[in-house]
Amino acid sequence: MSKKGTNQYYITRQETTESNARSYPRKFPIAINKAKGSWVEDVEGNKYLDFLCGAGTLALGHNYEKINQAMIDMLSSGQPLHTLDLTTPVKDEFVETLFSKLPKEFAKDAKIQFCSPSGTDATDAAIKLCKTATGRANIISFSGGYHGMGHGALSCTGNLNAKDSVNGLMPGVYFFPYPYSYRCPFGLGGKEGIKACANYFERTLKDPESGISKPACVILEPIQGEGGVIPAPVEFLKTVRRVTQELDIPLIVDEIQCGMGRSGKLFAFEYAGIIPDVLLISKAIGGSQPLSVVVYNKKLDTWKPGAHAGTFRGNQLAMKAGTIVLNEVSSPSFLKEVNRKSAVLEKRLEQLKKKARIIGDVRGKGLMFGVEFIDPKARKDMMGSYPANGDIAATVQKICFKNGLIMEKGGRNGAVMRCLCALNITDEELNKGLDIFEKAVLETDKKYR
Repeated sequence: MSKKGTNQYYITRQETTESNARSYPRKFPIAINKAKGSWVEDVEGNKYLDFLCGAGTLALGHNYEKINQAMIDMLSSGQPLHTLDLTTPVKDEFVETLFSKLPKEFAKDAKIQFCSPSGTDATDAAIKLCKTATGRANIISFSGGYHGMGHGALSCTGNLNAKDSVNGLMPGVYFFPYPYSYRCPFGLGGKEGIKACANYFERTLKDPESGISKPACVILEPIQGEGGVIPAPVEFLKTVRRVTQELDIPLIVDEIQCGMGRSGKLFAFEYAGIIPDVLLISKAIGGSQPLSVVVYNKKLDTWKPGAHAGTFRGNQLAMKAGTIVLNEVSSPSFLKEVNRKSAVLEKRLEQLKKKARIIGDVRGKGLMFGVEFIDPKARKDMMGSYPANGDIAATVQKICFKNGLIMEKGGRNGAVMRCLCALNITDEELNKGLDIFEKAVLETDKKYR
């Protein structure tokens, strides 16, 4: 047994007691002892820049002082911490704040469902809501989408690695192509590829010979996160919204990862100027505490009392923290800074792409960017792109970690390194993280020259 107080001591204990399903400790074998802002420190005193931030949960970084103080004050106030779905002044303030930040057209007819505290449950709740309201069964989702790991949510998720070993997932889910210009599902790319995806969606849903009965809902991410940081083009989102409205199909927009200022707007769907029927929010909405909500048009509110419940849907600390996050990240000056830093991030990544043969594509919005790694020695596909290479991404990730930067992979074959840094990261911290990343990329690139 390793000496107590070392990373290996805690990692070994974790290996013997925790499920084989654990994932992050395999990539980042440390025991975190302290965290502040964009930094974490392990039990041995090593410090790391955190470009993962709880998979985008920590929009304002670790231990944001204003949030911590509000929770401390609440803990000493005698206010309830657990209320099921009974209301409280804290809850009322949270709902009022959230609705005030939504587009007015959406907010005026909005209802909210508090779920069990993970995004997965928000997905399941939304599916149940739409099935109940429409009386229909089928679901339309998109290739590359990620909506959670619960039984229903996983059924709507594209990733086959997570699905293939689980038999009997929810039936009636149909996957449509999602615009992914670098690896266009129609082999076209650019505007023609976007047009093809939009046209296929519309024609299929309006085709009486499509073989797909009218669905209960369509679910999509305006920016696919786990799928490889792929923003949906505005024209595609507009088409999906128009078609679903014409056919009276509820549209569920999943902003669990790309929402709450991450994209440079409070919600990524705002880039397209659309109004969804259902909005999924979790991760950053709780200000570091577990919280998950579904906001939806009241016309769908036909389910009965108790139709969707959850013991921990009344997390008061999360609502207190969430009110602060909503006010902070929705500020025009705050979002302006997110977009300014986004331009810095994008410029540096594009410059790096010119230096490194192993980078195939750079894409994203706000402070949600992905870098797709390729094998430049392999054969190109029909679009002239080299195959994605997860081993190269894993090598870059290991070198980054060794040099004090935590970043996660995603995308097809795990070939996309993703930036999900704190939205209030300083310029110095952002550039330091990018310095480490660039060094790791160029070191790895030498092997492919």
